[in-house]
This record gives sequence, C-alpha cells and structure tokens, in this order.
Amino acid sequence: MFKNYFKTAIRSLLKQKVFSIINVIGLAIGISAAMVIYLIVSYDFSFNKLQADDERIYRVVSNFSYQGEENFNSGVPVPLGPAVKAGVTGVDVVAPFYGYGYEGKVTVDSANGTPKTIKKQQHIVVTDGSYFDLLNYKWLAGARAQAFKAPNQVVLTAKQAKLYFPNLSYAAMMGKQVIYEDTLRTTVAGVVEDLQVKTDFVFHDFISLKTADTHKRMIEEYTNLNWGNTSSSNQLLIKIRKDASIALIKKQINALYEKNRDKKYSSSGQTHEFDLQPLNDIHFNSRYDAFDGRQANKTVLYSLLGVAAFLLALGCINFINLTTAQSVQRSKEIGVRKTIGGTRQQLIGQFLTETFVLTVIATLVSALIAYYLLQLFGDFIPKEISYSMLFTREVFVFVLMLLIVISLASGLYPAIMLSSFKPVHVLKGHEANGKTRGTYLRKTLTVTQFVIAQFFIMATLMVGSQISYVLNKDLGFSKDAILYISTPWKQSASNKKELLAKKIQALPQVKLVAVGGPAPSASGTWSSYMQYKDGKKETETEVFLKNGDENYIDVYQLRLLAGRKLELRDSASKAFVINETYAHTLGFKDARKATGVMIDYNDKKVPVVGVVKDFYQKSLHTAIKPVAVILNNRMNYNNVHVALQPQQGKSWSKSIEQMQDMFKQLYPDEEFSYTFIDESVARFYKAEQDTAKLLNWATALSVLISCMGLLGLAIHSTNQRIKEIGVRKVLGASVTQIVTLLSADFVKLIVIAFIISLPIGWYAMHQWLQRFAYHTPISWWIFGGAIILTVSIAIITMSMQTVKAALANPVKSLRSE
Repeated sequence: MFKNYFKTAIRSLLKQKVFSIINVIGLAIGISAAMVIYLIVSYDFSFNKLQADDERIYRVVSNFSYQGEENFNSGVPVPLGPAVKAGVTGVDVVAPFYGYGYEGKVTVDSANGTPKTIKKQQHIVVTDGSYFDLLNYKWLAGARAQAFKAPNQVVLTAKQAKLYFPNLSYAAMMGKQVIYEDTLRTTVAGVVEDLQVKTDFVFHDFISLKTADTHKRMIEEYTNLNWGNTSSSNQLLIKIRKDASIALIKKQINALYEKNRDKKYSSSGQTHEFDLQPLNDIHFNSRYDAFDGRQANKTVLYSLLGVAAFLLALGCINFINLTTAQSVQRSKEIGVRKTIGGTRQQLIGQFLTETFVLTVIATLVSALIAYYLLQLFGDFIPKEISYSMLFTREVFVFVLMLLIVISLASGLYPAIMLSSFKPVHVLKGHEANGKTRGTYLRKTLTVTQFVIAQFFIMATLMVGSQISYVLNKDLGFSKDAILYISTPWKQSASNKKELLAKKIQALPQVKLVAVGGPAPSASGTWSSYMQYKDGKKETETEVFLKNGDENYIDVYQLRLLAGRKLELRDSASKAFVINETYAHTLGFKDARKATGVMIDYNDKKVPVVGVVKDFYQKSLHTAIKPVAVILNNRMNYNNVHVALQPQQGKSWSKSIEQMQDMFKQLYPDEEFSYTFIDESVARFYKAEQDTAKLLNWATALSVLISCMGLLGLAIHSTNQRIKEIGVRKVLGASVTQIVTLLSADFVKLIVIAFIISLPIGWYAMHQWLQRFAYHTPISWWIFGGAIILTVSIAIITMSMQTVKAALANPVKSLRSE
C-alpha cells in the first residue's frame, strides 16, 4: 500500500510540474533557513554547560546608580573576595580572579636552549586554587594542592602547554620557565585538560595569586584594599550551597560593602549594589562583560527563530494555497477513487504521502541552499559553525522532526478537505465551478503571507534608515582621514611615544599628530567624581575623562565655544576643557560662563580654561555625558593619533608603511596596529549592520516565496477564467483592461495585508528605536515604500501570467469549449 502511495505521489507531482517546483522552492528556502538558524541558536544556548551543579555557580557583579543613570560592571572591588570568604554564610566556594591586563609576548624555554617568543597572548589570569575547586578541570600534571602555594607559579591548559612546549610531555613541562612581559618569571606548576564544552571560560594561563605579593606591577592592582575602586578586571565567582538562599547571600554581600565602603559619597545620591549573575547568563547578558568579549543576544536569537518560523510558514501557506486551488482539477480523481471503494483514510494517506515526498525533495534542495547561506552570513556567524555540522546526528533528528511537522502542517488540511468531497456531487460537476470551499482560506493565507512580507520590508527600511543616520550624523568631532596607532603600556616606553609622534609629524602626508588616550568616541571609559562649589551649593558629578596632549583637540577638530585649548603648561592635571553638558550640569545656561571656575579633582582645585561643543563619547545608544579633556601624566597615554591630509588619499598606504617602519625601529618586538576612526565608529553598530543584512535577506526571501505563491494562484486563476477572458476579448476588451481585471483581486488582498501590517510594523520599529538615545524619526515613506514596493513586485509577478492570458487568441480558448 505504501509503495502505491509513493508511486502515485511521484506521478501527481510530475503531472503538476510548475506547482511542484513552486512548492519545493518555497519549502526549501524555509527549511534551509531553519537549519542554519538551528545551528546558530543551538550553538549559543549550549554554552557553559560545565558540570552537573553549574546552576549553583554565580558571578558577583556591580550595579551603579547616580542621578538617575545606571551603570553596570562585571567586576568588584579587590577586598570583596576575601571578605565574602570570611563573612558570608551559604557559600561553598569563593574564587576571585584577576585579568592580567597584558596582551603581548610570552617567552619560554625551548628544546635547544634558545628562548622562544610567542606574541599576542591573552586570556591570562591571576587566581588561586579555589578557581579549580569551582570548575572541575582534570589535572594532567601537578596537583591543585601544590600549584598555588608559592609565588611565581603558573598552571597551563593542555592546548597552551603544547603551544609553549610542543616537544615535551606534560610531566616534563613541570618546572619550565614562562616569562610574561619580560619582567614576570614563572615556573610551570601544573597542566590541566582544556574544558571539553563550549564555554566563556577561555583562560589558559593561571598565575598564582601569591605572585601579587612579590611582583611590583601586581602589588597595587591585586592587593588594593580600597573598596571604592571597581574594575572589570577584578572578578569574583562563587558556588552556593544547595539549600542556600540567593536573596540572603546578596543581602550579606551588600551589608559587607556598606560596612567597609568609603562614606564620602553617602549623601551624593550614588549607590553601588552587588548582584549575583547565574553562570548561564554570562554568555547573553550584555550589561556585563563576557570573559572573551563575545556575547550572544537572546533577543536576536529569538528573532532568528521567528524569521525561520515565518519563512517556513510562508512555504507551508504556498502549499496549502496551491493544493486547495487545484481541488477542482482533482475532484473527479477523488470521486472515481471513492466510487471504486477508496476510503477517506486512504485518500488522506495518499495526500499526506504526496506532501511528505515533496518535503523530502525540498529538504535535499535546502542542504545546498544552506551551504550558500552559511557563506553569505559568515562574517557574523560564530566561526566554529561549519557546513559539516549539518550532517551530525543532532541536526538529523531536528530535520526529521521538521519534515514531519511541515508535512502535517502543509498537507493535513488539504488532505482532509480534498478527501471530504462527495463522489455523487463531484461526478455531476457540482464542485467544478470557480468557487471551491477553499477560496476564503486561500485569501486569508495570502493576506497572512503579505503581512509577513510587508513587515519585513518596513523593518528593513527602518533599520537601514537608522544605520545611515548614526553613520552620517555629526558626532561633534572629525572622524575622516584620522587614524590612531596603539603603543605598548610600558613606563620605559613613554619617551618613545613622543619620539614616534615627532617622526610621524615630519611625513609630508600628515597634517597633525597628537599623543593621548582613546579617541573622543571609544568603547572604553574612564571617569571620576568631581565637585564644584558656587558659594551656595555643592554639585558633585561623575565626569568622563579624555586625556591627550596639546594637539589632541585640534587633531579631532573639537569645536571650542569659549576660552582656550590645553597647552603644555597645563600638564599634570592643571587645567580642564569641558563639554557643554558638563557646563550645563554645573548650572551655567550659557556654557561660555563656565570658563574660569574651579573644580575639585583628586583633592586639587583645577580651573576650567575652555568649553567645547558636545561630542559623542560612545555610540548613539548612549546619551552624551559630562566630559573633561585633560592633560595628564604622559605615561598613561598609549595611542598616537594621526590626522592625514585629505587630498593625499592615494598615498596613505605608503605613509602607513613609513609609520610601520618608524614603529618597528622603536618597538622591534611589538606588533604594529592602527585603526581608522571612521571604521572604529562603524564597529559600534556592527549588531545593527548584521541585523540589516539579515533583514535584507529575510525580506528578499519572504517576498520571493510570497510572489511565487501569488504566481501559482495567478496561473490557477487565469486557467479557470480562460473562457471568460476569450469572451471579453471578442467583445472588445483591451489587454490592459483584462490584466487589470485579473490582478485587481490580488491587489486588494495586498492592500488589506498592508492595513494589518502597518500598526504591527510601527510598534515593532518604535520599540527597536528605544535602544538608541538618539534616533531618526519613523517617517511616512517607510510605510509608503513598503506598500508601493509590494504592489509593484506583485503586479510584475502576476503579469508573467496575466499578460500571457490577455494576449492569447480568444478563438483557441473558445474553441476548446
């Protein structure tokens, strides 16, 4: 019986080649998108599944609030770890660790006795044995009990150990030297197996915490007992007891802070509270940094699932529409089958088999499409995801379930409807008119298709408009033809930075050079609390600092509104240039009147010598904050900012090569790297640009699937009305009139879909724009463009069939009757 089902199914699909191709393409697009999206979503949701009790592991994080502004930090003050260990009940393990803050060369012993250098090493942390009590690493050499007892010891993961000592066994690596930054000499005290799951715990060098007691650079950072300093480099993990109360533990931690914190800011409105972040939240919560910098976004992942569901739904709708539209042609077949003894269950089985066969073919086609989708979106799909992952057992089970669901969703209703025809009525031709029982369903499903398609079009136009807005908006500083070169964080290299700047300034293609910290708009921030007393009240403000030399303001063309720029005599924090927002915060409606006032900073009175026009310190997601530009200790600067001559664009590559040569002369062991400011700003919006790219393709695919379904319905409609078209042409109707007649019903459905999608699209766009502190308005042209574009594409699609029908010789169509 099943063999006959498959034979009949294949014959039926071959008989209706056009409709079969339309259905296969529509379903294949949806299935390929579903497979790729499944790989992405399952990859990200499988992170940090480390061990059976990982739901008891939390990271302690900091939440700040000041004057209505909230800030979040993944770090904690250094003394919090020991305090929690000594004074909080309900906690089994307390594991502090500190990012070493160094990304550079590592020197190790080699087999031939010559030191070997490995550059650009990162993910190095300083911790103690409690970290390994928290996470179940397997020890390959050494032991946890001994590895962290002494200073200047390091534990390596197996992969890193083989990078450093490729020809040695793990046991032979014990006692070998690993030198960081040319100053920190450590001895290998253990090797552990790499974690065998996808995780954000990417650290591979673990330096013993006792090293902080002896190493000059680490003493201040890792033994600092100041409860007021919070850095994302200083992190704290805890494992709570099975029966412990999370709320009670949080209460105890915050009570510890209240007991020990500096009471200086108790009346300033600033609050600092600690929260417990679950281990499985670290990979997704962008409020707090992930350990390796990459985080997924649950909203984006759920949106991807929505896109896959929509595309699958569109393919299923096409199948239902075209199958029910063919009910007239198949009604006599059904009548004959029932007359010779076929049961309704057999007919349902036959139609579901046809759907299953078509879905299998679509799945095979989708495997090819998925390959190109992975290539197309390779720049924002995690690099660990590859085409070969589609052929794993997990994906096979997913596709099998998808096959069953799609076959039922697409084929069940048409099967039930077609099998319900009464043979007596069918054979008498009562069902052979143009109005079958599926007409209203087809109209409803067609409207649904175009609601989805128009929503995607609106979203695409809105996201594109916002991206154009943020990339072209005046940021308050120049970002064109400016680059910055990163130099090492070494006190001994401070004079070299000045020398490098002078050498670069001598190049004919260079307009101006400055030495300073980050650019005016950068992802990192540095802030401090400052006070201003006007004789009546004291205003205390968190102020974001930008440091640079006397050329910094000119390189970025910050617009001076009042006073003067910084000069060499202002070094060592002797003067501020502030922005308009800070001037207004101090109470000056006219920003120019803020010049000359004295600000309390680090227990010193510092004068404001100038006011610059507001500029954006971060992306447009964030509001402009109070800023002070300051000349600080030049050893704190690590960037050389270069303004190039705009008219010399063709010779920039040559100039950059010259800069690289100058850099290598001064820093022979360091990697030369530079960044153009406009590219740096554009990276703020990478998520939005990825979203735009995804929407572009989701829109194109949804419109393609919808229009293919529309073409199928247009073919069916014109075939049903072929005699009517012939009569109208004989009576004098023009081709335009006939095309308009055939297209009118479909255009009405598209207009109805637009009316439904308009409020949905507006609400979704309004919600998305709330992510930006500054955004473009929702313009009428977005909605107008959606309806015009949809109707135009639909008419062009339908004209492939309607024009052909209108041009046909009426004699042939009437003679055939």
